[in-house]
Amino acid sequence: MKRAIAGFLLLVGMAVAPAFAFDGGRGQRRDMRNDWTRIAQDRHEYRRDLDRDHYVAARNENRELRRDYRDVNRDRRERNWDRR
Repeated sequence: MKRAIAGFLLLVGMAVAPAFAFDGGRGQRRDMRNDWTRIAQDRHEYRRDLDRDHYVAARNENRELRRDYRDVNRDRRERNWDRR
């Protein structure tokens, strides 16, 4: 009897879990907003490094910028895919 009750509660818990996990895309929007903030900061640091002739640091900032833009584009693609 205990096994049947435990099994039933496990099934009910697994059925309800996706409803709690869905946040209506708010988490993804927050992630994109954080990515844009990180991009703004990296752009500032990139310009500062170029002005100070720190070319190695500027190259590293450029790599970070490309990674951040790639992340934003991936998030945008996922957001648009979810609307279909």
